[in-house]
Amino acid sequence: MKILKSFLIITIFIILTKFSLAEEKNSELLKIKISKNIRCLICQGQSVYDSQSDFSLSMKLVIEKKIEEGLKEEEIYEFLINQYGQWISYNPEFNRKTFVLWALPVVLFLIGGVIIFRKLIVLK
Repeated sequence: MKILKSFLIITIFIILTKFSLAEEKNSELLKIKISKNIRCLICQGQSVYDSQSDFSLSMKLVIEKKIEEGLKEEEIYEFLINQYGQWISYNPEFNRKTFVLWALPVVLFLIGGVIIFRKLIVLK
C-alpha cells in the first residue's frame, strides 16, 4: 500500500512538472513569435527579436510581462499598437489609414503588367 501511494505521488508530480514545462515552452514560443513581428523603433530595419538595442530588450521584457499577466497574442499586439502606433507592427491591419499601403503594390503590379503588355503588342 505504501509503494502504491509513493507511485501515485511520483506520477502526479511528473505530470504536473510536464504541464508546467509545456506551459513555459508555449509562453516562450509566443514571446518569440510576437517579438519577431514587432519592429524595433531604434534599429529601423530589425525586429525586436533580432535587435540588441535597449529599446528591444525592454520590449522583450514588456512582452514577457504581458504573457505572464495572461494576455492573449492579439491583446498584446493591441497594447503595443496603442502605445507605439501602427508602424511598430510588421503586419499592419487593413483600415482607412493603411489602405494605400495595401493597395499600392497591387496598383504597381497592374501598371507594370499594362506596360509589359503594350511593349509586347508593339513588338509584334
